[in-house]
Amino acid sequence: MQRSIAIILKGAQVLEDKLLVWKLKCGKEDALCRIYDKYRTHLLRIAAGLLHTTSDAEDVVHDVFTDFVRDSSQFVLTGSLKAYLTTCVANRARNFNRAKQSQCAVRVENAEEVMSTSEGPEQWTVCNEQFMQLKAAMDRLPYEQKETILLRIQGQMKFREIARMQEVSVGTALSRYRYGLNKLRSIFNGEVE
Repeated sequence: MQRSIAIILKGAQVLEDKLLVWKLKCGKEDALCRIYDKYRTHLLRIAAGLLHTTSDAEDVVHDVFTDFVRDSSQFVLTGSLKAYLTTCVANRARNFNRAKQSQCAVRVENAEEVMSTSEGPEQWTVCNEQFMQLKAAMDRLPYEQKETILLRIQGQMKFREIARMQEVSVGTALSRYRYGLNKLRSIFNGEVE
C-alpha cells in the first residue's frame, strides 16, 4: 500500500516537473520560481558537500539555474528533473574543483561555519563540531568516493544514475560508495591518520 502511494506521488512529481518545464519554455516566470523553490535547498546541500565554501556552493547552483534557463528552449525532460539538476550541480562542482586545484586548498579551520537550527547554544556547538568532524573526514576521501556518497545519501540518487553520471559501471559506483564508507568508519574509529 505504502509503495503504491510512493509510486503515485513520484508520478505526480514527474508530471508537475514536466508541466513546469513546459511553462518555463512558454516564458512563464512563475515556473522558474517554483522549480527554484522546489529544488534549491537540495541542490545547495549537494554543492556544499562537494565544495569548500557556502559561497562556492551558491555560485554553482546559481550557474546551474542560469544555464538551465538559457537552454530551456531546447531542454527535453526525459526523467526526473531533480536528478537532472543534481547531476548538473555535481558536474559543475567537479569542474569548479578542477579549476581551483591549482590554487591553495582551503583548510578545514578556514571553512565557513554552518548555522544550525537546533535550540540552544550547547546543541549548536555540538552540531557544529560534529559537522566540522564529518566535513574534515569527507575531505580526506578521494573525490570520486566523496561525490558518490553525497549523491547517494544526500542526493538520493540510485547507483545506476550515479554510474551514468560518473561514466563508470554500476559496480564501480557501488565500490566507491562502499570504500568511502569504510574509510569514513576507519577515520572515526581512529584507524586512519
